[in-house]
Amino acid sequence: MPNPLRPYNARFRRLLGRPEPDFMAGAVESWTEAPSDIRRVRPALHLPGQLERVRASVFANLAETVSALTRDGEMREGATTGWRFRNVDLIDGVLYGDGAELHLRNRQRRYGLALRPQQAVSGALYETWTTNRWFGSWLMEGPAAWLLASRRHMAMTTAAQPKPGSHAARYEQIMGIAPQRIAGDVHFDELILFGDMSNNADKRRRQQQMREKLLAGRDPKPVPGVFLLRGTAGDLRLLRNERELAERLAAERGFLVIDPLAATADELIEACSAARAIVGVEGSQLVHGIIAAPQNAAILPIQPPDRVAATLKGLTDRLDQRFGLLVAEGNDTVFTLNWRDLAATLDLFD
Repeated sequence: MPNPLRPYNARFRRLLGRPEPDFMAGAVESWTEAPSDIRRVRPALHLPGQLERVRASVFANLAETVSALTRDGEMREGATTGWRFRNVDLIDGVLYGDGAELHLRNRQRRYGLALRPQQAVSGALYETWTTNRWFGSWLMEGPAAWLLASRRHMAMTTAAQPKPGSHAARYEQIMGIAPQRIAGDVHFDELILFGDMSNNADKRRRQQQMREKLLAGRDPKPVPGVFLLRGTAGDLRLLRNERELAERLAAERGFLVIDPLAATADELIEACSAARAIVGVEGSQLVHGIIAAPQNAAILPIQPPDRVAATLKGLTDRLDQRFGLLVAEGNDTVFTLNWRDLAATLDLFD
């Protein structure tokens, strides 16, 4: 039965300083959805001195990030796990079980009353806090996770219907993503969740399957590369000389320069799906290029020294692409990149 006191119980627990219970420990059943396996991993290509520029990382600690970028050889990829729960409440973007909580998105009613869910459902959620927070995270993880939930014939999401004409709406249309959408607070009689972070063979197949859907019926023209502009969109990561670098790549190396905010999803897919290189500031806009780019394409994010991430490398590993580490000079929000570093790093892929 729905229990509107669960959010208050969780808040009191935090006020009392009690440890956070493990939400997954409340599952009534768990299973291996896809097994672990061994695969060959290639390190990020980089110039001498690039690793020394890295001062801080995001999404993992510095040692873990550097390891993810530089590991070379056969590595074990973890299994994909499924969990089944009963009697779970979804209230204001947070899942509440018996004494535990799992956040799917930021709460909107932080100081408001928790209402008793009026609707009871059963389903498989394929989202996480990060896929709801960042468009790029959704684009790189959501479609492959959707295929997992679809196997259960009960795929659900708390995400609203994308706006008509938006990138998200078109990607969902092309890839056939059509979940049942949850609006407001609900009670789950039965809930299935997945742990799908590892690049095992099953996840790699699902990622490739989605790329095949993106490219179906297209005949893209090969290009040396695509520079995807970031500008000041999204969380601030301002490459001061972004336009200068992009224009020089266009003039000297034949790159296409595209502002993703001014292009449709179809235009981005057509431009990037036969590109030999995808370049741009690390961020969501690069995922447009990575998910469409071919095998062995060079993926070169320009990273600020105080915010280096290995997240995109996981996606390029799934798609058998080559990844480069290129660290700018500055801080986590405003930085500059020397043209010589960019050109020389691209030359490493030849």
